[in-house]
Amino acid sequence: MTKIEIKDLHVNVGDKEILKGFNLTVNGGEVHALMGPNGTGKSTLAYALMGHPRYNIVKGDILLDGESILEMSVDERSRNGMFLAFQYPVAIPGVTLANFLRVALNAKAKAHNPDDKGISLVNFRRLLRSKMDMLKMDYAFGARYLNDGFSGGEKKRAEVLQMAMLEPRIAILDETDSGLDIDALRIVADGVHALKSSELGVILITHYQRMLEYMNPDFVHIMYAGSIVESGGAELALKLEAQGYDWIREKYPDTRNSGQA
Repeated sequence: MTKIEIKDLHVNVGDKEILKGFNLTVNGGEVHALMGPNGTGKSTLAYALMGHPRYNIVKGDILLDGESILEMSVDERSRNGMFLAFQYPVAIPGVTLANFLRVALNAKAKAHNPDDKGISLVNFRRLLRSKMDMLKMDYAFGARYLNDGFSGGEKKRAEVLQMAMLEPRIAILDETDSGLDIDALRIVADGVHALKSSELGVILITHYQRMLEYMNPDFVHIMYAGSIVESGGAELALKLEAQGYDWIREKYPDTRNSGQA
């Protein structure tokens, strides 16, 4: 079974420490919601997990199925089953979404088998359409340039489509609900649920209780000043909805004003 273990992770951006002893274990089949006020390091965690060179891991380890990934490049981590849905996806004019996905699939297949000739165009189209049907996406969407001129909701659906096509083992969703209306939110959440299996673990970074209503996470964690300070179930998210984060700041005064996104 898939498992990612984040152990005592300390991450610097420049000379500033952002993550300060972050610990979390996610098993396949589990959805972990990560919440917290702005400036607590949630996006820093996402980028550090994927190996962004700006985020320097100075202490701790990240184990994927028992193997450290710290020395892996970004593409190696991706080929080994990690996926990041960006909060602000980048537009790539001139590259269609369909071509991008086919190249990504073929690169992943070739990494595991150098003799792999890649997915045929016929089989790729069949696979793409089946995933687009699941996400209630128009087939014409695949012919558009990647994120170029996309609305916020379209960008997030494109991210979930990428996840559906690449079938990762660990998916990090960095505020995938940002900028979505209720209908788009439901479609994205339904898409993630359709992909959920015993082999997929999800780290869902969100600010909003409404996303959790659709996603039904197994665990809810509150992050503050670079580490997880509270963990629980849906009741924890409801408490945040009713009371905000003031009680967290009061409960952990020694960490006040020491975090950064």
